[in-house]
Amino acid sequence: MRTLRVGFLPLVDSAVLVAAARAGFADEVGITLELERENSWATVRDKLTIGHIDCAHMLAPVPVASQLQIGNPKARMVAPFTLSTNGNAISVSNALFDAMADTGLMGERRDAAAKAAALKAVIDARERRGEERLTLGTVHPFSPHNYELRYWLASAGIHPDRDVTLVVIPPPFVVDYLRDGHIDGFCVGAPWNSVGLKEGVAKPVVAITDLWRRAPEKVLGVREVWADAEPDTLDALLRALKKAAEWADDPANVDALVEMLAAPDVIDMDEAPIRAALTGRVAICGEPDEPIPDYLLFDRNGATFPWRSHALWFYSQMVRWDQVPLSAEGTELAGGAFRPDIYRRAFRGTSVTLPSANAKVEGSLTAEQPVGSTTGRLVLAKDGFFDGRVFDPADLGGYIDSFAIHSRGLHEVWARAAR
Repeated sequence: MRTLRVGFLPLVDSAVLVAAARAGFADEVGITLELERENSWATVRDKLTIGHIDCAHMLAPVPVASQLQIGNPKARMVAPFTLSTNGNAISVSNALFDAMADTGLMGERRDAAAKAAALKAVIDARERRGEERLTLGTVHPFSPHNYELRYWLASAGIHPDRDVTLVVIPPPFVVDYLRDGHIDGFCVGAPWNSVGLKEGVAKPVVAITDLWRRAPEKVLGVREVWADAEPDTLDALLRALKKAAEWADDPANVDALVEMLAAPDVIDMDEAPIRAALTGRVAICGEPDEPIPDYLLFDRNGATFPWRSHALWFYSQMVRWDQVPLSAEGTELAGGAFRPDIYRRAFRGTSVTLPSANAKVEGSLTAEQPVGSTTGRLVLAKDGFFDGRVFDPADLGGYIDSFAIHSRGLHEVWARAAR
């Protein structure tokens, strides 16, 4: 048996790795997975890049940032497998929720645009009264949460670098930060939005699936040098993860999966918030209402495939918010962070259905759509953005230029002013 050390955070979307380790899928391919829990994404990233762990439950944009050599440390990572899509939500304090409700603009339960308009009205009113800016938490500068929160804010005319203050907080601590008054809201993954609601300090207002129906969230992160040196081990691991993802996505296995995730060495909490995420019964705006069927996905509709277009969408947001400039070299490096070639190699000759393409236009599907595949039949699900935009990876510059609100050059200007 080959032993691999795997870093993860106590989140519901660690499910595929946990299931692979605890339900026997890794054993079947001759791998023992040793799960190592951490509290922050920076720690997981750092331990992976210096080789203290072999692979990791990783924020999807982190391998992109590593290929672009931004952030520290600067070892290059790749993502050959997507572990989850969706699963995040935006929550606000009770006081901010009440202020948003008082605007009369909140709309229907799952109307993300209306919630943003309500927040904009609150921010404008606070500015007129001379009150300090609201502070909102995300989990890492190179996280889906950061880009999703910024996208949502900007859609309503809220500039995330001027009109609010954004801070980074490890996921297990966001509820405590909110309770103690350090922040007014946060974007985080499950189970922490439901925990905030259960503890009476926060209300989830937007499920990320209502911003982008198939938003990539976590990936398997590995060092590029390790992927090149250990192709057979990596392929075997991907095959184990695919079986684990299929198992985790099956409603018949919810009870067993909840028990695994609630364990003291995984998330270490009672089962209710974990079950809420796995069944889509997250109380958006405090209302349990109908379940959200695509709240968190592990396998169906090609969810495990590492689309290059997902990597390039994250790159577009890095450019939009002035983390990196747009360039032909950057585009190639960013797209290369997600590795469909490794995924295809791992499943060559198996019954796994593979898409014919490595990238697609994101946000263009308004209904389920059969797409070209190498074997079998692959159906992609609706993947729309809530504002109706589509992302064509062949037109990165045009897409980025289409946003009126951005920070391109802003931080450079501020840096010059500070000198």
